[in-house]
Amino acid sequence: MSEQRFTVDDLLHLMAQLRNPDGGCPWDLKQTFATIVPSTIEEAYEVAEAIEREDFEHLHEELGDLLFQVIFYAQLGSEQERFDFSRIVDTLVRKLVRRHPHVFPSGQLYGDNNIADIDESEVKRNWEAIKAEEREAKGEKGTLDGVAEGLPALTRALKLQKRAAGVGFDWPEIDGVLEKVEEEIRELRSAIANEGAERAREELGDLLFSCVNVARHLKVDPEAALRQCNRKFERRFNRVESALKEDGRQPADASLEELDRLWDQAKSGE
Repeated sequence: MSEQRFTVDDLLHLMAQLRNPDGGCPWDLKQTFATIVPSTIEEAYEVAEAIEREDFEHLHEELGDLLFQVIFYAQLGSEQERFDFSRIVDTLVRKLVRRHPHVFPSGQLYGDNNIADIDESEVKRNWEAIKAEEREAKGEKGTLDGVAEGLPALTRALKLQKRAAGVGFDWPEIDGVLEKVEEEIRELRSAIANEGAERAREELGDLLFSCVNVARHLKVDPEAALRQCNRKFERRFNRVESALKEDGRQPADASLEELDRLWDQAKSGE
């Protein structure tokens, strides 16, 4: 006999029980929309990390943790009579049907929907046009309106640049972007030498923004690229530290020259 499989309805029931003032979980009962935001962000990054590591054995578990965040918000919304899970699903399905007219030309999820002969570039153009209409309906009339300020800075920079590029404000070739990076490096050097910390911070921001532009032209996610770099740095530094520990030492006990030598060895061993 196969093991019972729980459903979304079971998950909704579980969440209601956790938030039940009569016998629920004290921690869950204390939470608000604001207090669970950090957990939501953390769970999203854990999903991304599992995918980047190709840890598909545990990906379903991480996706479940992320889904629980949505269920938690739905419960809070229901308690405050703002929305519930069914409204979340309804709004999502309607939006996706609206944004895929090439798949649902009748505007209905079910029925006579003949898939149109359309290429990916046209799909993207239509998608952006429909999203622009939706933003305007919300009163967001500017090109850059609606890009959430709570996004990680690299991700928000990428979204802002994509919006601007969508209306023609973009470098035609990556060479121009790379020249801009070099210009920003020169300006950062000058600020450090002559203008103090505050000006240097501004120039550093300009440099990072330009680096995101390079990533966009390369069709690389800058957040993912930096996460990969972080893992590489961590892996190599751990090798340096392990080599020193074999002699009963810590990194602080070694000279910079020795650390550089061990670092080069760690790099060459990959």
